[in-house]
Amino acid sequence: MYYIYKVNDAFKLPPEHFGDELESIAMDILQRKYEGLIDKDIGVVVSVFDVKNISDGEIYPGDPATHHTADFSMLAFMPQVDEIISGEVSELAEFGAFVRIGPMEGLVHVSQIANDFLSLDRKTGAFVSRKTGKSLKKGDSILAKITTVSMRKSVKDSKIALTMKPEGLGKPEWIVSDARRNRDEKKGSKRGGRSKR
Repeated sequence: MYYIYKVNDAFKLPPEHFGDELESIAMDILQRKYEGLIDKDIGVVVSVFDVKNISDGEIYPGDPATHHTADFSMLAFMPQVDEIISGEVSELAEFGAFVRIGPMEGLVHVSQIANDFLSLDRKTGAFVSRKTGKSLKKGDSILAKITTVSMRKSVKDSKIALTMKPEGLGKPEWIVSDARRNRDEKKGSKRGGRSKR
C-alpha cells in the first residue's frame, strides 16, 4: 500500500550551488537522500516531492555549506500482510515466480500459484498445469495476497511472500474460468438434486 508522509528535515547546500535556484537544488538533494531508502515503519521511499518553506541558510564554523530546513512530502510503499496486490511476473524459477509489486518484488512459491500441481516447462518458459491447463509466464499480470513481509535495510534483502491460491486470485483469465466452472457446477447440482414426479 502507498502512503504520503509530510516531513520537515534539514539539508546542506554546497557552495557550488549558491547561485542556483534553491527549490530545485533542495529537491535534488532531498531526493538523493531519501528515494530508495527503507524504513521499517514507513516502507520504501518511492518519491520526494512538493518541497517548500525552505528556511534561510545558517553557516557553521568550518563548514562552507549553508544549512537549511524544508517541508516536503514523501510517497512510500509499505506492503501489508493480507493485502491483495496486482503485479506482473518478472521472473520464473523452479521454486516459484517473482512478481513485481510497486518498487519491490514478491515471491509466489510454486505450491502457492494454483490449487493444482504445476511444473516449470523449460521449453515454453512457463509454469503449466497438466490437469487444468493453467499456465503462468513472465509478463503475466496477476492478483495475489501478501502472506509475509520481512523489511530489511535494502529492497534486495527484503522479502515478500505471496499466494495466488485463494478464490478470486491468480491470472484474470483463471479467475473468470474458475467463476464460470463454479457457476456451472452449482447449476448442475441444482438440476441433479430435483426429484422427478
